[in-house]
Amino acid sequence: MLPWTRAPRSPRARRTLAALLLAVAAVATPTATAAAAAPTAATATTSRGWNDYSCKPSAAHPRPVVLVHGTFGNSVDNWLVLAPYLVNRGYCVYSLDYGQLPGVPVFNGLGPIDKSAGQLAAFVDKVLASTGTAKADIVGHSQGGMMPHYYLKFLGGAAKVNAMIGLAPDNHGTTLLGLTKLLPYFPGVGDLLNAGTPGLADQVAGSPFIKKLNSLPDTVPGVHYTVIATRYDEVVTPYRTQFLDGPDVRNVLLQDLCPVDLSEHVAIGTIDRVAYHEVANALDPAHASPTDCASVIG
Repeated sequence: MLPWTRAPRSPRARRTLAALLLAVAAVATPTATAAAAAPTAATATTSRGWNDYSCKPSAAHPRPVVLVHGTFGNSVDNWLVLAPYLVNRGYCVYSLDYGQLPGVPVFNGLGPIDKSAGQLAAFVDKVLASTGTAKADIVGHSQGGMMPHYYLKFLGGAAKVNAMIGLAPDNHGTTLLGLTKLLPYFPGVGDLLNAGTPGLADQVAGSPFIKKLNSLPDTVPGVHYTVIATRYDEVVTPYRTQFLDGPDVRNVLLQDLCPVDLSEHVAIGTIDRVAYHEVANALDPAHASPTDCASVIG
């Protein structure tokens, strides 16, 4: 639970914080309207060859790719661009839903993150059994780029994962533009976060979950790590806290590759083809090609 040590402010201040928290949640929601798009998107996953359990990895791309959505996301809407992008390049691609809350449809990634990591573990086992491979590659957006680290560190995932690629991952928690620093002034709000949406509370910098996650080194031997961040991230802040330290890490700032790319937190994970070119490079480093602004047409 989060500590509450300061006196409450006025009712107006409480309403202001509530509005700010709702605004943050809205920013984190994928750009596709999930409820309206879900039936069509579910059909698209089949027609585009994604989540096809008859797929067998090729010699060129010998490992399946598991996509892990972000907070408020789901296995379809987060990946309407990246999944076909990878399928068209010859990968066997799979995505899961995790962190569901009872009575909350479509919007996932809200449950306790350690439990979500257990769901990922079971899903990876399913994919490996289906494809007959020993290891998978993981690509995650936002919470989906951070949560797998719990799987790698505490649930034995390192033996089953070759590459871990994070798009705007909150690897060390987030201050949400400093908004979380205001929480001690508003007794009860933290309790609501913990009780109602533990997946949000777990992501606050300094939370018990983040402390446990980072009680071990950032990386696990044998896994190749890539972090792709944007300077304009308004959700995982400061954006440099996304980067990892370790012997097999590539930390990438999107604007170093394409200075005019203005993608923020949602766009880098859902539509940005410059970022996706870096994902492709990380999945197949032996055939990597330079990433720049022209990569949007690749």
